[in-house]
Amino acid sequence: MEMLTIGAFAKACRLSPKALRLYDELELLRPARVDPATGYRYYAVAQLERARLVAWLRRIGMPLARIRQVCALDDASAAREIRAYWARVEAETAGRRELVAFLVDHLSYTSSTSRKDTTMLELRYSALSDTGLVRPANQDTAHAGARVLAVADGFGASGAPASTAAVQALKYLDGEPLPGGSVLDLLEDAVQGAARAVQDTAPGKDDGTTLTAMVWTGSQLGLVHVGDSRAYLLRDGELFRITHDHTMVQSMIDEGRLTPEEAVVHPQRALLLKALTGGADSVAPDLRLCDALPGDRYLLCSDGLSTVVADEELRRRLSSAPAPDAAVRSLVEAAIDGGGPDNVSCVVADVVETDGGPRLG
Repeated sequence: MEMLTIGAFAKACRLSPKALRLYDELELLRPARVDPATGYRYYAVAQLERARLVAWLRRIGMPLARIRQVCALDDASAAREIRAYWARVEAETAGRRELVAFLVDHLSYTSSTSRKDTTMLELRYSALSDTGLVRPANQDTAHAGARVLAVADGFGASGAPASTAAVQALKYLDGEPLPGGSVLDLLEDAVQGAARAVQDTAPGKDDGTTLTAMVWTGSQLGLVHVGDSRAYLLRDGELFRITHDHTMVQSMIDEGRLTPEEAVVHPQRALLLKALTGGADSVAPDLRLCDALPGDRYLLCSDGLSTVVADEELRRRLSSAPAPDAAVRSLVEAAIDGGGPDNVSCVVADVVETDGGPRLG
């Protein structure tokens, strides 16, 4: 068996001798022979292919523990695992890209030297919740107020009180003006309060609720999201989903293991990876800040709407309804017409210009 010194092997596979020593210690790439007297490592030429694979995987940022798993697979399985890993990286990068865009927009917005002539904006809103045609009781809670918009979808034996408690924990934000710069901190604190309220109300680990809520500052909307209820933005006739489902099937889509079409019929499509539950000590919600424009229409809904009514139909009904109260009625009717297999709740809010004078900066 042809052997190479560690130096020659490192040069051939583009891994440093230091990296090779580390991979030996981790049992990821063991040398073919170690000199018993000097401890010097020698590698077989046949090991170059595995070493090069390790080097390539390190270059794409794959963790060593996952590299060990990939190297143990046959070629076809390894290819699928690498594809799944990279799909997850791209999904996470997209999330960071959104955060970067938010930070740039937010800092640019707050650094404006003069906002005295900015048009005053306000929300017009409506909420509606329905039991549907199959469920024996309604475990959803929907709320629309001057500043707080929220939808919570309870589950388990105590799902109804859990969803109510989560929304109630946010309602104190309805009572006073909120500065845009601190609204995300306030929302993060509020959702932790909601988590504690759910624990007090629904102590079972299998009981809990989703929570998707927005808080109006007067020019922006702070969004907090946990679970698979959703928030959408209708702007200039186009519908954008602005939340990411915290579900098993969504994670499989992100990793390239499942297509969106397959997810619709997957047996674990309702399995949540993140929610407010009686058994969770804390939860890390998704948070973002959305700059509002006159004419924007926001939709918050439980999955009793989003899993029954296609996005294009949501867009059509949101675009055609003249006011939020007509929009929520139309959307609930669409879910009922689709069989109403679940509780359905939605909140619609329009950003409109007021007749007041210029807003003071």
